[in-house]
Amino acid sequence: MSAPIKPGTVDPRDFLGIDALLSPEERLLRDTVRQFVADRILPDVADWYEAGTFPKELAREMGALGLLGMHLEGYGCAGTSAVQYGLACLELEAGDSGARSFASVQGSLSMFPIRAFGSEEQKQEWLPAMAAGERIGCFGLTEADSGSDPSSMRTSARRDGDDWVINGSKMWITNGGIADVAVVWARTDEGIRGFIVPAETPGFSTNDIHQKLSLRASVTSELVLDDVRLPGDAVLPDVVGMKGPLSCLNEARFGILFGVVGAARACYEAALDYSKDRIQFDKPIASFQLTQRKLVDMMVGINRGVLVALHLGRMRDAGTLDAEHVSFGKLDNVRMAREVAGSARSVLGANGITLEYPVMRHMSNLESVFTYEGTNEIHTLILGQAITGENAFS
Repeated sequence: MSAPIKPGTVDPRDFLGIDALLSPEERLLRDTVRQFVADRILPDVADWYEAGTFPKELAREMGALGLLGMHLEGYGCAGTSAVQYGLACLELEAGDSGARSFASVQGSLSMFPIRAFGSEEQKQEWLPAMAAGERIGCFGLTEADSGSDPSSMRTSARRDGDDWVINGSKMWITNGGIADVAVVWARTDEGIRGFIVPAETPGFSTNDIHQKLSLRASVTSELVLDDVRLPGDAVLPDVVGMKGPLSCLNEARFGILFGVVGAARACYEAALDYSKDRIQFDKPIASFQLTQRKLVDMMVGINRGVLVALHLGRMRDAGTLDAEHVSFGKLDNVRMAREVAGSARSVLGANGITLEYPVMRHMSNLESVFTYEGTNEIHTLILGQAITGENAFS
């Protein structure tokens, strides 16, 4: 006989009791990152956002906590499970998308290709320092005219004796202006290849992108490569073709599908608290039917998003996760988070547009997250092809 259903025992911040699905180790890591965010990000992130800056010193602090490349094995990396990595992304993005983007780019887009496709010498040279936050990386794939179709990139690398010479530019590169090293993808006679480009290499320069209205607490840059000469061993030896950069994007998308739930949760909790304190017509707006509907829709979407993310994380740890599953999570969870942020903003009214509350900051950030690492349209077509077998990309 099943247990009786108990009325009135739900937690509005964990309605479905999802916390009980986590192991003690997962909860400990989650709580550690949540405390780091509370101590080091939330007190100042509104100022960083308004100033359009990201404090570079956070890199070493994240490294000391083992958050950089945390899901990779060896070379100073923590070697955590996929679920633990996802939970860390969720908590970082509850602080700000810029913080999660920094960790994602460092670990999933910069360290991952070196770990997966690099030589032993490259791994030894770069990974321990990057895991510690002593060296910051960026990922050079997107170009001004090749966003959703990276295979049409114009950046090229040619052999010149034992060296490689790279020419081209990359656009919308997170961490670009503060990076010590860039993993740059370029066309060669052999196909698309990845190159490790130290920032001090002659001919390599960056231009930070200003006047952003989204992801302001994050450094976004253009990379310029003007006859950048690299030694022959600067190329990643174990991958040729689009498999290399696309596998990196899937790594980053996995972190995003967890991360955006954190942004949505921050917006929901701000709206929930505000609705109880805001008095209109002699009673809290939480007592109004329309406000309750907004809060319920937010809560349902967030709980669904956590369950989707956790399920996909368990699948990855079991070795059963496909790239299309990642697209499912990225598509639906980002879409949910945007809806939650917009609804939360309406609950807060005029106060919702100020940096006193986190909602508008998250709302603006999610516009970028909706687009990067595969637009909503691209992930829709990936899923469409998965269920129909028909390629609608061209």
